[in-house]
Amino acid sequence: MLPILGTDQTTRAGSMSPTNRFSKSSFRIALVLLCAPFLTGFSIEALFAPRAHLLEMWVVHDAESKRTIDHSSWDTLLKRYVVMGSDGINRFAYKRVTKKDRALLESYIREISKTKISNYNRDEQFAFWVNLYNARTIKVILDHPDAKTIRDIDISPGFFADGPRGKKMMVVEDTILSLNDVEHGILRPIWKDPYIHYAVNCASLSCPNLLPTAFTGKNYRQLLAGAARSYINHPRGVTIEDGQIKVSSIYVWFGEDFGGEPGVLKHLKKYSQRERVRVILHSRSSIADHGYDWALNGVSQ
Repeated sequence: MLPILGTDQTTRAGSMSPTNRFSKSSFRIALVLLCAPFLTGFSIEALFAPRAHLLEMWVVHDAESKRTIDHSSWDTLLKRYVVMGSDGINRFAYKRVTKKDRALLESYIREISKTKISNYNRDEQFAFWVNLYNARTIKVILDHPDAKTIRDIDISPGFFADGPRGKKMMVVEDTILSLNDVEHGILRPIWKDPYIHYAVNCASLSCPNLLPTAFTGKNYRQLLAGAARSYINHPRGVTIEDGQIKVSSIYVWFGEDFGGEPGVLKHLKKYSQRERVRVILHSRSSIADHGYDWALNGVSQ
């Protein structure tokens, strides 16, 4: 399911009569059709993907700092509720979270949000932002227990908004931030590392796995490499259909982070271990298709 062609039927409030109101989804579709004659390949999808936009205040760091941040509470929750499926997809047992563990999650978010993160080195900062992002994503799902997909939680402001990521919901160093701010305003523009997309979790089946281990300043590089390898060697990441390459939409939406289509192919070749996929990757110079399943990464019971 592609995000710009979603099923969100939320209407825009205003003085228009009901018959003249457009859903967000309908407006996106109309805009895509309007732009289609001037766009080719995956450029339509990329047009709607969030762009990296540096929030300059978060560039500040202390390269000499030896301080570390305690993520043990988050690590405990991940180990307790991340269920590794036989299909290679990690799911979170949202429905099993106890009242006590929900309080632990909220306490963790509250306490690490008090961190003056500008006083830490880059490694600690990376782990801080990723863990805060993922923990806050889990909390927003728990706050909306009837959601079938994160996109059902349509609480972001703005006509083009979809899901919860645009809503300001975290306060760090007296600054209110959204999930989009963390991903696209801090992580992507500061680190300029495509592996970030294997770290931040969107609570969906097609997203790279939510790991059962908290990121730290010491382990994050190893965890990211393992996450990339796992995703690329799963059909969610890349598969072959009728002899053509089909990839996760992540590689289209954020293709620029990987160096464009050539960069994506090079990246896939680096980690691919399935023989048939490797052969096709080395014999093609373009990607034929992409897809994404937004269904919630939850355990059914």
